[in-house]
Amino acid sequence: MTSKILKMDRKFAIYLPADYETSGRSYPVLYLLHGSGDDQTGWVQFGEVKSIADKAIQEGKCTAMIIVMPDGDTGQRGYFNSPKGDWNYEDFFFQELMPYVEKTYRVKTDKRYRAISGLSMGGGGTFMYALHHPELFSSACPLSASTGPVSLEEATARWEKQYPGISKDDLAKYFARHSALELMNTMPDDQKKAVRWYIDCGDDDFLCEGNCLVHIAMRKKEIPHEFRIRDGAHNWTYWREALPTVLEFVSQSFHQF
Repeated sequence: MTSKILKMDRKFAIYLPADYETSGRSYPVLYLLHGSGDDQTGWVQFGEVKSIADKAIQEGKCTAMIIVMPDGDTGQRGYFNSPKGDWNYEDFFFQELMPYVEKTYRVKTDKRYRAISGLSMGGGGTFMYALHHPELFSSACPLSASTGPVSLEEATARWEKQYPGISKDDLAKYFARHSALELMNTMPDDQKKAVRWYIDCGDDDFLCEGNCLVHIAMRKKEIPHEFRIRDGAHNWTYWREALPTVLEFVSQSFHQF
């Protein structure tokens, strides 16, 4: 698809349920984000999303759904808007990608039928997108997530090098919008139950500490969530094992009762 916002063509992979061509009905949708240095093929090739989703649907463990895996170009860019304004990927995601998917495929467009998940940097995207737009997602499942800086001091040290010339004021605003910990700590009371959260990170993962801090903040803030630390590291073995649980978790919102 062509993006006017990013001024380039963008790719995405899509999983369609086995009965999509014959059923004529509309489906819930899961946006599934890849990690840094990968692209839209990561979840297909290494995550084995087709076989895992086919099996879960066939066994009745999850609802038949469409899974959209966009290319976040994370080797150099990422899922967020750049503070310099030269890469507004988040704007592209919500203003162009989602409408394109909903126009092109038979996707249910109500919040309850839309979920998001992702690994590593895609887990960071999952946190931020669901926190920025709780009105759009019923469930969010960050896996081994990059949770962003835990303090303004850490953000300053990191982003002053990444974005030379950024002002202190702009840096503070960017931190407030791109730290999962800060966003949880400042969440309004009326948003605490807006999104169903499932957070999963391996005990040997270098991102485990950040996820634990977010979990503790959510407990103190009384934000309902499921939190798992399983035996494992930052690798595809861990994420393949996580995916069936993610599909089952998001399906709890998708189901009609």
